[in-house]
Amino acid sequence: QVQLVESGGGLVQAGGSLRLSCAASGRTFSSLPMGWFRRASGKEREFVAAIISSGDYTYYADSVKGRFTISRDNAKNTVYLQMSLLKPEDTAVYYCAATSLFPALRPTQYDYWGQGTRVTVSS
Repeated sequence: QVQLVESGGGLVQAGGSLRLSCAASGRTFSSLPMGWFRRASGKEREFVAAIISSGDYTYYADSVKGRFTISRDNAKNTVYLQMSLLKPEDTAVYYCAATSLFPALRPTQYDYWGQGTRVTVSS
């Protein structure tokens, strides 16, 4: 069992930056690929980024490539999403999730989810 808790969301102006964190409980964190998803109001949950268990490989949605960076610290059981050059269309609730697959782009491929953290980007 893995429990995930996101933090770091908030209100930011367009062009600004935020770093989201996802703290995981459970001894298996370091063996699990992780992902970030987001859900904007009225839209489906959307893949954002994924990272392999070792942190050596990452995968990004085209919409965030070059602006967002996913990373992890297995000693701290934490995965991060550094978001830069934020746009109003990045406004959403952001979720971290754990899976056994990499890269896993569909929500149904993930086994554990956090409760989400809201990011609002003002224009």
